[in-house]
Amino acid sequence: MSELRSRALLARLVGFATVSRDSNLALIEFVRDYLHGLGVSCELIYNAERTKANLLASIGPAVEGGIVLSGHTDVVPVDGQPWTLEPFSLTERDGKFYGRGTADMKGYLASVLAAVPLFLESPLRRPVHLAFSYDEEVGCLGVRSLLEVLPQRIPQPALCLIGEPTELKPVLGHKGKLAMRCHVHGAPCHSAYAPYGVNAIEQAARMIGRLGEIGRRLAASEHHDARFDPAFSTVQVGVIQGGTALNIVPADCRFDFEVRALPAFEPQAVVDELQSYAEQDLLPAMQAIKADTAIRFEAISAYPGLATAPESAAARLVAQLCGSADFSTVAFGTEGGLFDQAGIPAVVCGPGSMDQGHKPDEFVSVEQMAACDRLMERLAEYLCTHR
Repeated sequence: MSELRSRALLARLVGFATVSRDSNLALIEFVRDYLHGLGVSCELIYNAERTKANLLASIGPAVEGGIVLSGHTDVVPVDGQPWTLEPFSLTERDGKFYGRGTADMKGYLASVLAAVPLFLESPLRRPVHLAFSYDEEVGCLGVRSLLEVLPQRIPQPALCLIGEPTELKPVLGHKGKLAMRCHVHGAPCHSAYAPYGVNAIEQAARMIGRLGEIGRRLAASEHHDARFDPAFSTVQVGVIQGGTALNIVPADCRFDFEVRALPAFEPQAVVDELQSYAEQDLLPAMQAIKADTAIRFEAISAYPGLATAPESAAARLVAQLCGSADFSTVAFGTEGGLFDQAGIPAVVCGPGSMDQGHKPDEFVSVEQMAACDRLMERLAEYLCTHR
């Protein structure tokens, strides 16, 4: 049965605790050795510390028009989550495979790897490329170095299939994200003399209030795109830290905020407006009290949105492979926008659902894994019949 083809590999992949804060090399080296054992050469693209790596491999003729099968190897932490099963060991129960990363997105990687013997024995007229990345969960970081070398390694592909969990429904779009940190440095003093100091928390609160105003403007109906849920770009503050004691005017405060932007909206506009507000409305009054007060901004992470056209060749190809042209969008981000920016059309389609991703007792159904295995079979057939 097709679901058994990928089961053993899924068990091996889940067994590697590739949380983003840790190395992914044990998994990557396993994949490298697995591919080498089948006669497939691959390249590892390391980070600067050589503690993590992307993997790139190709099967078939070195011609244009191939398909990139892309997925990330890192997973989110399990700390503090009420797991009832061992997260880094695959458990099969009631038609489901449980374990961290089964849905997001080692199920897809297992199906891709299980299809390698099929790709090898098929008379492919176009190639298939495997592109496995690291640190997707913390800002789509690792794939960038892979994309830098890709044009020198493979002929121009026709499509990148991002295997994030979509229940194998073709997804053409998602929002982009810009995450920022704002540092406010004020002037401390005894709280009895608060007017003579500069309260960093109060200045941060003013900026957070301005972010709320920006978010409300972005939610206006004229900015809506009905393909997305929510249908507008959003702004939110997720972390704030500041102060040491109630009777001390706080010297420092920092807060982290993010913009989830529709593909047509440039999220830097939010940062620019907030920075202008800080420099023109807040800093003059702060520095009139103490000259060395300051407000500075620091980028944490960013990735672009994705908006592949429904009438594009990439969309038509995925519709053929999936047997559905019922295109949709997702709320979460992927590496797809980065592939698209690199000139490789991207579509998101993979087994499982993000409803289970990042949660305790994460799972992907056996049925979804079997369906993904069949998708790989259809892909092999397509690559054999199209030049």
